[in-house]
Amino acid sequence: MLTDGTGGNPSGSGITGDSLLEELNRDEEAQENVGADDDFNIDEKQAWINAARWEPDPVEADPLKGSRNGRKVDILGMIVGIIGSKDQLVNEYRIMLAEKLLNKTDYDIDSEIRTIELLKIHFGESGMQRCEIMLNDLIDSKRTNQNIKATVQPSQTVPESQGSDVSFDILNATIISSNFWPPIQDEALNVPEPVDQLLSDYAKRFHEIKTPRKLVWKKNLGAVKLELQFEDRTVQLTVTPVHAAIIMQFQEQTSWTCKKLAAAIGLPVDVLNRRIHFWISKGILSEALGADPDDHVFTLVEGMADGSKNGGNSTNVEDLLVADEEVETSVASVEDQIRKEMTVYEKFIMGMLTNFSSMPLDRIHNTLKVIMVSAYFHYMLILLNKTT
Repeated sequence: MLTDGTGGNPSGSGITGDSLLEELNRDEEAQENVGADDDFNIDEKQAWINAARWEPDPVEADPLKGSRNGRKVDILGMIVGIIGSKDQLVNEYRIMLAEKLLNKTDYDIDSEIRTIELLKIHFGESGMQRCEIMLNDLIDSKRTNQNIKATVQPSQTVPESQGSDVSFDILNATIISSNFWPPIQDEALNVPEPVDQLLSDYAKRFHEIKTPRKLVWKKNLGAVKLELQFEDRTVQLTVTPVHAAIIMQFQEQTSWTCKKLAAAIGLPVDVLNRRIHFWISKGILSEALGADPDDHVFTLVEGMADGSKNGGNSTNVEDLLVADEEVETSVASVEDQIRKEMTVYEKFIMGMLTNFSSMPLDRIHNTLKVIMVSAYFHYMLILLNKTT
């Protein structure tokens, strides 16, 4: 809801009725329509007086416009009241915005820019500064991506001897300023050699254009569009890089044990077992017991008849993968961020207590507020009180 026009569903039908942008637009219209007699936030006595003076709108009134007697509903004020503070709301929005931007397959951010401009009216320029930088990163990424591709000859690809033709045309990189984004989930992943070479070439050209800046790839993030061709069907999907790395291992070898596949991709066995279930549910892979009961065997299913035996879905698919058993996020949760920052706070507090032997909680809190900048300081005084 907070970041898109589909009620929080990135693969929805595009209905904008419950998006934050739609609510902000309504709020802006309400501010234009509301008069001096607006009865928002008035006491009970005045409410009765206003009710007694109520008159219906004229017959010729536009029903699409707000009623002159309508009560203005402050949606953002209600959300702030639920969450606790404006800083918390802005930070939650920043995390959700980062998640959406990192999973984009294009650079279209017009609705996000409009939303940020409206939020700046409520929360100020400084409060939304980091979100603006995130959007600027997308704009710069689009420009940089075009410049890098312009330096490549149309026929320049990875040699066929490395497996398949892979050109820069299939790669669109989102280049972020990590200091202004929420902490990003980092997961080790071994991608196929042609793709890894492509990423290295892209990073090299980026360094030539943006010297002395260098790219550090987060290979587990993003989206991969695949077209899988089998004996009797073609399957199209958009999946995460981890799922793409799993299925691409079956190009040269149609059967893998769990442990060997996990080692080839660079994932823990338990993570592989969770992620590979997506391909089993689609009927593209089948699972069977191996010689070792703890080491299952996964086999590529070439035909629909074989897939139906395994209970898989053999029809053509065009999906946007959001998650399998559990939601996999690109950005660290608020709780994880707080836990990470608390270790830094603890070192400062230990240093202060070492130098001053004892200090009141309020003084510790005020000292930290001066030397540290964080969106989570509303938690600090509460946590300090809990630890005493």
